[in-house]
Amino acid sequence: MTPADIPAVHQLERRLFPVDAWPLKMFVDELAQAETRHYLVAERAGTIVGYAGLMCIEPISDVQTIAVVPEQEGRGIGSALLTELIRESRRRRAADVLLEVRADNPRAQQLYHRYGFEQIHVRRRYYRDGVDALIMRLRLGTPEPGTPEAGIRETDTTPREADRP
Repeated sequence: MTPADIPAVHQLERRLFPVDAWPLKMFVDELAQAETRHYLVAERAGTIVGYAGLMCIEPISDVQTIAVVPEQEGRGIGSALLTELIRESRRRRAADVLLEVRADNPRAQQLYHRYGFEQIHVRRRYYRDGVDALIMRLRLGTPEPGTPEAGIRETDTTPREADRP
C-alpha cells in the first residue's frame, strides 16, 4: 500500500465496515510508521479489491486489518493477504501473530483456523454494534538458523498484487 492507495482503501473501508470504519487519517498515520507497520493491497484489473495491515513490535505481530470486497471472496485473495502478513511477521522475527475477528464472521474464522490460529480469548462487545471479538493467535516460534525464514531481511520486496490463489 502506498499513500496514493489510501483514498481507494478508505472508500472500501467505509463500504465494508460502515460501523467500525477507520478514519482516513488513521491509514495515513499507519503508513507513516514503516518501522513497525506493513500494509499491502490486492488488485484485480488495476482496482483495489482487498487490503491488509500488520503492526509488529517484536516479539508480537498484530493483524490490524484485513478485508476483501465481497464480490471477490472465495478467490484466494484473503489467503494471499494473510500469507504475506505471516511472512512479514517472520521477517520481523515475531514469535506470535495476534488478531481480532468478529464472533459473527465464520468465514474469516475458518480462514484463520486453516492457517493454524487458535482462539485464546473473547473481548465482549468489542465492536461498536455490540458484537464480541474473538482473539486468535498463531505461534510462529523462532526460525532455526539456516532455514529460509532466518535469512529473510526486512528490506526484501513484497509483491504488490496479492490476488493469486
